[in-house]
Amino acid sequence: MKRKSTVLRIIEALKTLYPDAVCSLIYQKDYELLFATRLSAQCTDARVNQVTPVLFAAFPTLEAFAAATPEEVGSIIRSCGLYQTKARDLVACAKMLLEQYNGKVPDTMEALTSLPGVGRKTANLILGDIFHKPAIVADTHCIRITGRLGLTDGTKDPLQVEKQLRAVIPPEEGSDFCHRLVLHGRAVCMARSPACADCLLKKDCDYAKAQHI
Repeated sequence: MKRKSTVLRIIEALKTLYPDAVCSLIYQKDYELLFATRLSAQCTDARVNQVTPVLFAAFPTLEAFAAATPEEVGSIIRSCGLYQTKARDLVACAKMLLEQYNGKVPDTMEALTSLPGVGRKTANLILGDIFHKPAIVADTHCIRITGRLGLTDGTKDPLQVEKQLRAVIPPEEGSDFCHRLVLHGRAVCMARSPACADCLLKKDCDYAKAQHI
């Protein structure tokens, strides 16, 4: 594991590179971020952002979603992939939010992961972005980059990555740190051809050192 000073240096470098640590999904209401994140599974955020304006215009309230059929929702989100399952989850989630949570998105991991289609990754995103609670969003970028840096032991298991990062990343930094990893993963630390020579993190990165960069 990295020294605390090294971890903090990595965090500060990412802040310099990406001062605006924001989620790339576009939303206005809390539940819209929840639904957009569900749509983003195995789909790009860019594609989701093309679909959600139409979706949220067609179903402008939770009540409208709850009254819709999965087929109606699915016809709009078809291009996001796995649309039949996602449509069923959105309709069921809207009903559950109305029936059990008074139409509000809950603010605990346990309650969030009880919602249809919501796993820890989505729950952590909501906890961090909506409720500003400590959160680690262990998505593909986070798993790949933290493994390369040596902040984790290289495991690909999201829960293990989350646990290992919670042990080294200050709680107040976790949510923004993960957003910055997404930006870094798209711009520099790509899956197939990482631009290690141009990376400001290379001096603290186990992967770059192994490549003698």
